[in-house]
Amino acid sequence: MNSADISSFLTNRFGNALKIVDGDSYQIDTPDYRLLIILSAQHSWVRMLVPIAPAAEAMTFVEEFLSANFDATLETRYAMNQGVLWGVWQHSVTGLTTEDFTTAIDRCIDLKRVGIDRAFQDFATKQVKAIVSIAKQRGDTLEQTMQTLNRFYAEGVMGDIGATEDVRNEMMTAWQSQLERL
Repeated sequence: MNSADISSFLTNRFGNALKIVDGDSYQIDTPDYRLLIILSAQHSWVRMLVPIAPAAEAMTFVEEFLSANFDATLETRYAMNQGVLWGVWQHSVTGLTTEDFTTAIDRCIDLKRVGIDRAFQDFATKQVKAIVSIAKQRGDTLEQTMQTLNRFYAEGVMGDIGATEDVRNEMMTAWQSQLERL
């Protein structure tokens, strides 16, 4: 592919959603995502970006995003810049195939679709495993572990101290399910 092929491909795939910002930049806006595609000044590299979430929301899960970069995101990556968590892909225009470009677009859009949910789930699983490990070391039963968690919620150590009884019961049911699973 060359820069003309990229422009033609994007026009065919995205139609009216595509805005050509200048000869080097493209923007696709849909209700679900904004995708930015930028060619280097020499048109030798192409970079694709999709904003995922404000960095402040993502900072808690930095370790999970870096782990995902290591073994889950394949040729796309999570990155932070200008207060935003981005999905990023870049490639030399030389050797770029239509299939590679299509796959990159799909994977960037998938990073946006997943948002921070996967990182949150990974983080939560790690926390549950830590609680299970501590409970096992102490010799606590499932019932004792649930009592400890219930006390943590009641005291505001975990969750929102102002949460309603229904919300707290829902959280405790979710904890019980996770603890039984592990």
